[in-house]
Parts: sequence; structure tokens; C-alpha cells
Amino acid sequence: MVRTGRAHMTAGPTLAVVAREAGVSVPTASKVVNGREDVAPETRRRVTEALDRLGYVRRPRFDGVRTPGFVDLVVHTLDSSWSGAVLHGVEAAAHDAGLEVIVSAGLPRATPGRPERGWLDKLTARGSSGVLFDRTEPTPVQYAWLEQHSIPFVMIDPVVEPPPGVVSVGAANWRGGVTATEHLLALGHERIAVVAGDRATLADSARVAGYRSALASAGVRHRPEYLRYAGSDEDLADLAGRRTGELLDLPEPPTALFVSSDRMAHGVYAALAARELSVPDDLSVVGFDDLPQSRWITPALTTVRQPLSEMAATALRLLVRMMAGDRPESTRTELSTRLVERASTAAPSLACPAGRS
Repeated sequence: MVRTGRAHMTAGPTLAVVAREAGVSVPTASKVVNGREDVAPETRRRVTEALDRLGYVRRPRFDGVRTPGFVDLVVHTLDSSWSGAVLHGVEAAAHDAGLEVIVSAGLPRATPGRPERGWLDKLTARGSSGVLFDRTEPTPVQYAWLEQHSIPFVMIDPVVEPPPGVVSVGAANWRGGVTATEHLLALGHERIAVVAGDRATLADSARVAGYRSALASAGVRHRPEYLRYAGSDEDLADLAGRRTGELLDLPEPPTALFVSSDRMAHGVYAALAARELSVPDDLSVVGFDDLPQSRWITPALTTVRQPLSEMAATALRLLVRMMAGDRPESTRTELSTRLVERASTAAPSLACPAGRS
């Protein structure tokens, strides 16, 4: 169950601390706290003694139902199909672990009269046992606070390189860039351009590196003018459309375009339509993400699928292990990507897009 809104305020050690003290997992400790019967007597005894010894404050019943342990999920926005896929994965894995999830959009920043640690104090007050960050970046103060209070956390698809030792889950972005470019090369394209988001982000830089690697392996010269960045503005689709226009205005425009997100690919479609050009007759387009709307646009978008729900579920399972005192062998987990072929790519046309602009 995904719970939004305010959690009941409690005090004292978190359930993760109790689980470590008793030598059990957080879900097992949660079962004891909530009166579940599917716990061995000896395990129940150890957990109960740890609860009493540490002074754990049990949460009261809500509407006659006991509340299981909590973890927090902080997403960059709630208004996107990306976040919907992440929520789906976290919810399913949390249900299996016997945990509830409190969802919030964005991290508060320090402002006059509103210190950034206020959100962190609420974590302790409501007894949250761990935190997942989806494309949100804690400040140094927030990182330090979480470490100081022994609250484990995992990053889902971090935007920038996390500090050393921080556990994260993402997609194989470099391999995805290679796969997208190899697909276009196999169709006969050599004038392949790329429009990425922000050159400073982990995902975009890895996808561009994969694109360059695939060109080099095929013996195709990389043209610097074929690499464009849309930036980090919220209106990425429009910005990607502008970069596409710049590419089409080149003396020798590309015949294919790899775009580092499906959202940006929609802007490419709009820019081409404004010039009365079509996909894939005038320009083949490959996206990245495989969001639901990419199946609905016309023509349906060929794209690299990154398993968002699986990434989120993996992050939750790693968090549960960390809540139980286990430390993953590697701080970075990457899930594989794969190409989903649809109708937006074809062999290069003899017609020159720039000639029809």
C-alpha cells in the first residue's frame, strides 16, 4: 500500500534498530510489533526483549488495523508516467516485505524560517526505517544526517554521481546507447545524430558515450555537429525540438536521430511535423525509456526500454537488506536495457530532409 499524507508521530528507536538488536530482518520485527502469528516463538522472544530494552514505542492502531513498518519514497515528481512505474515497483516489493511506503514529491531545501532538516526530523518522529530517493539528490547536510542517525537509504537512477559508499540502482545506460546506435547502423544509416538532455547527468553522459562507442566500432566517423544537448530545463520536449531543427538546418543533415529520452522524442516528432517532415521517411528516431505514451504516438516509437519498475523493486529489496544490517557487495546495481522495435525507424531515404525544410 502506498500511503500519502502525514504519518502518526512516534519517538524512540526505529524498527531497523530493533531488528539489528534482535538479529532479525525488519519485516520479521514488523510482524512481532503488529501481532502477526507467523513468527517462531524464539524469534518473537528476541524481538520482544529488544523492543523493551530499546524502549521502542509501538504505533497505535488505525481504524482497527495495525500499521506495519514504514519506509519513505521521495520522487522528483508525482505527475509523470516515470513516477507511476517507480511507485508500482516499490509498492509490489514493499507488500512482499510487509512494509508500508510514505510518498513525497521532492526534497525540501533550506530557506529562511524553514531549515532543511525539518523533513529529516519527521523521518525519525514517524519511525521510518529507510528511504528511497528517485531522481532526487539529498544535500550534504541531509546525507550526513541520515548517516548519523543510521537510517539506510538507496538512490534510484541518481542524476549525478552519488558520494562514495552510497548504494544506487540504475539502468545499463551505456549499453542502451550502444544498442540504439547499432540498430540505426544496421538499417544502413551513417549520418546518425544524438540529442541528449544534460551533459552533467550520469544517464545522458553514459548514453552519449555508448552512441560514440557504437559509431567507432562500426568505423563511422563521429561528427561533433551531430551531438546536441537540450539542457536540464523542465520543458525538455520543446528544447529537443529546437535542437532537431538545428540539426536539420545543417548542410548535411542526419538521416537518423537517437534521443536520450522518450519525452524528448515527442518534441522531435513535433518539430518534424512543423516542417512537414515525417518519421521515419525523412528521419528515423530512436528514444530511451519505453514509457507508455511511446506506444501511443504515431508512428509508435522505437526505443530502448529501461526497466523502471524492476529498478524500483530492486532498490526496495536492497533497502530491506540494509535495514537488517546487511551491506550490498557493490554500491551500484545496473539492470539491463533492451531495444523495443516499433515503427519510427527504417532504412535511410534518398530524400534530404533539409531540402524540404
